[in-house]
Amino acid sequence: MTKLTTHVLDVYSGKPGKGILVELFYINNSERKKLTSTKLNDDGRANSPLAAGDIFVKGKYELVFHIGDYFKNTSAATDVPFLDDVIIRFGISDPSQHYHVPLLVSPWSYSTYRGS
Repeated sequence: MTKLTTHVLDVYSGKPGKGILVELFYINNSERKKLTSTKLNDDGRANSPLAAGDIFVKGKYELVFHIGDYFKNTSAATDVPFLDDVIIRFGISDPSQHYHVPLLVSPWSYSTYRGS
């Protein structure tokens, strides 16, 4: 099954990003349509694909990872975090493939890539 998945690794603690809210949007010109939102499980993963089937189409997408509250609860981050929402915009050119967009994050930095 073709689908879009994600996971978060907290590289500050070396643990999965448990409980982080993730939202997925489809971007069509100036329109931003919310497709789903989920809280990540104990393994830092969504319990189901973020997009699959008819809603997984060619185009531009945006993932919003709400990490500010997560680090307020798990680190010595201040009340005004350096990173609050991490927004990743990416394109799907072939929706017949599986796309995985992981996030490696600390209170001060992040990295992503197209995983498998």
